Amino acid sequence: MMTDQDILEKASALIARCKAKGVMIATAESCTGGLITGSLTGVDGSSSVVDCGFVTYSNEAKRDLLGVGEDLLAEFGAVSEPVARAMSEGALKRAPNATIAVSVTGIAGPGGGTDTKPVGLVHFGCSAKDHATITTHEVFPGDRHAVRKATVLRAFSLIDEMLG
Repeated sequence: MMTDQDILEKASALIARCKAKGVMIATAESCTGGLITGSLTGVDGSSSVVDCGFVTYSNEAKRDLLGVGEDLLAEFGAVSEPVARAMSEGALKRAPNATIAVSVTGIAGPGGGTDTKPVGLVHFGCSAKDHATITTHEVFPGDRHAVRKATVLRAFSLIDEMLG
């Protein structure tokens, strides 16, 4: 994934836009395991834009590192809109310099899916200082690699959308 040319091109364009706007990014990643941050930091000059990344694969990490409420995790499950929202808002609050935070939580597969939460389902959150949090979800087709790649690209587009 790290060498996918389309990922690097989109990351480079996003880094340039964020740099021009003086924006710092934090990520809160579950199903991507750090690939969003890794893709961004694969670009020269990313240190002026990337503040930090939280890889919160477990519920305990989501709770302890991002402040996701135990009640949200119990009621909605980790793969849900309320948790994606809490992850991005928690990352924005806890990152020392971030002005935008993006979060992803989903089921990359091949196992783990259910009738109501199929493999490929990913919930996204994007928070920014002085802006309402954006949330969305997608059900991406394909294998684990395809789901994770599509998730990285969609996270980039959400940050881009938040930039205006």
